[in-house]
Amino acid sequence: MRLERVWIPCEPAVGRGLRRNFALRDTAARTHPDPDDGHALRAGPRPFRPGARALGVVFGDIGTSPIYTLQTIFNPDDPHPVPVDPENVYGVVSLIFWSMMIIVTLTYVSLAMRVDNHGEGGIMALITLLRSWAAKRQVRVTGVLAVLGIFGASLFLGDGMITPAISVLSAVEGLKVVNPDLEAFVIPIVVVIIVVLFAAQKFGTNAVGRLFGPITTVWFVAIALCGVGGILLEPGILVALSPTYAFTFLLGHFHYAFFALAAIVLCFTGAEALYADMGHFGRKPITIGWLFVVLPAVTINYMGQGALILHDEGALASPFFLLIPDALRVPMIILATAATVIASQAVISGAFSVASQAAELGYLPRLRILHTSTDTYGQIYVPWVNWIILAAVLILVFTFQSSTALAYAYGMTAIGTNTITTILFFYVAFRAWKTPRWLLWTGLALILSFELLFVAANLTKILHGAWLPLAIALASFTVMATWQKGRSIVTAKRTKMEGSLAEFMEEIKSRPYEIVTVPGTAIFLNRGKSAVPLALRDNIRHNHVRHENIVLVSVEIATVPRVASRHRVVVDDLGDPTDGITHVTVNFGYAEVTDVPRALALVSPKAACGRLQLDEAIYYLSKIELRAGRKPRMRTWRKKLFLATSRITVDAAEHFNLPLNRTVVLGEVVEI
Repeated sequence: MRLERVWIPCEPAVGRGLRRNFALRDTAARTHPDPDDGHALRAGPRPFRPGARALGVVFGDIGTSPIYTLQTIFNPDDPHPVPVDPENVYGVVSLIFWSMMIIVTLTYVSLAMRVDNHGEGGIMALITLLRSWAAKRQVRVTGVLAVLGIFGASLFLGDGMITPAISVLSAVEGLKVVNPDLEAFVIPIVVVIIVVLFAAQKFGTNAVGRLFGPITTVWFVAIALCGVGGILLEPGILVALSPTYAFTFLLGHFHYAFFALAAIVLCFTGAEALYADMGHFGRKPITIGWLFVVLPAVTINYMGQGALILHDEGALASPFFLLIPDALRVPMIILATAATVIASQAVISGAFSVASQAAELGYLPRLRILHTSTDTYGQIYVPWVNWIILAAVLILVFTFQSSTALAYAYGMTAIGTNTITTILFFYVAFRAWKTPRWLLWTGLALILSFELLFVAANLTKILHGAWLPLAIALASFTVMATWQKGRSIVTAKRTKMEGSLAEFMEEIKSRPYEIVTVPGTAIFLNRGKSAVPLALRDNIRHNHVRHENIVLVSVEIATVPRVASRHRVVVDDLGDPTDGITHVTVNFGYAEVTDVPRALALVSPKAACGRLQLDEAIYYLSKIELRAGRKPRMRTWRKKLFLATSRITVDAAEHFNLPLNRTVVLGEVVEI
């Protein structure tokens, strides 16, 4: 068998220690104190983020759903069309409203968002909690649910690819309502908008939120006013707020209602983004924004569209844009385009959060993650994820060419992720809350039954495009599961190769005549203080040389933006100040550059073996060279996938700002 080779760093697992130790569980209350404060590593109350800024990022997806939802439901070209008659229109509008109430208001805003992992929300936060329980108690069910959660996260990544395509397409397609001759310009305009959006991600969620917040506020006011204009045509549509119309339609016309659910799901796409973006803004602004701005605005607009359809069936071609007066249609198309760009932003920032948390959990390699805010933890930019999603979005736009064609595929990502989040949330609630079990079981049965109806309805669209998000999710899941499996194999082998530091030092002391001690300082980046850095073991084994001063360095990232100088380093002589080996833990805030040499300059010379000569110190990195071996630990194709995925790992020397002219890389070979 041909051996494939690739380098993978086995340096410190950065970003886990202090996050666990210093993060508060309450997302809505966490700030970062002055770095010069003596408690700079302690998380405190979080400042309230302006509501308009949260509107500008979080609610774009769900807030632009009225553009295409009703149009898709009553689309005559649908494989399972819903006839247009008053009873069906009332039933559909009522079912849309109560779907938002049950899925978004109840499941996400009222329940799921009460659970977070150190401020981070979304399905990956639930997976983190499950994995921590599985590790402590070895409960098999938590491991199974964690795997299910990874598939849900994979569906959400698929959502991040489909949302920009369908949202921006649906808005720009309004040009065809104004003038059919403009159809040829739709795709070029969409491509330009999407490229600019993804290029702007490097400026950060906070900057994007400041820009988009006022636009989103205007958007919700505008769609509400348009909805009022439609309602005035048929005021009787307001009775659809009663749940009896939803039940009557669902039970009395099930042969239509069941297939309509595949499109009704579009009204709450973006619900998972609310949860995933909770780490960006906190629970309180999102809750207030949904209950007092977004929910009323979209409900009024859906009511207005329903009334317009009852008044004029010809409006089915584009009920959202035909609801707008002719004189205001072009400005509204421009506003809708801006709003759908915001919709894309919601899932893009959510995808960044998912990828970051997946890397922390070991389902993805260490990615290059840029923190874009110095006052709010969780606002990040992940270049690799950004450009992968951009490429996928452009492929979708050129392939499907219209929002209607993409609509059949869109619902599966939303309801799939929603359903899995519901299952994980209720399991967490069973384990962590003191709520009576009968009440939780009742809630799970009711919500899950409702969501499974949507899942079943969307399965009927498999051949009409729903296969696409499933294929994307399966590909993402395969990558993450393969990386996790391969990483566990490599970690087990590496741990065995490293061995105990205490035993290693005893071995050195037992044969001093074989090892030459040279002047100077050697700095080894390591995962902790108990294992032997592979570079140290190899240097002594092959060169029979050790430096007079040996410093083992572990890096930890806190959930505060900056760490005070006096808390930057923690020195430990490992119990024997005479052996010349010192362990140093270096603490960085999440918004700081991980400059290890600069941090080590703060170490007292007396604390580091008497002399710490940083200007001449040699830095050693341990790397593992992976090879696809013959042993059947993984299938051949999975080995190749693991090796390919490992190539996107960030270079350790660059990441820790080590001087290249004084950095030595020593490697070991591991076959998987």
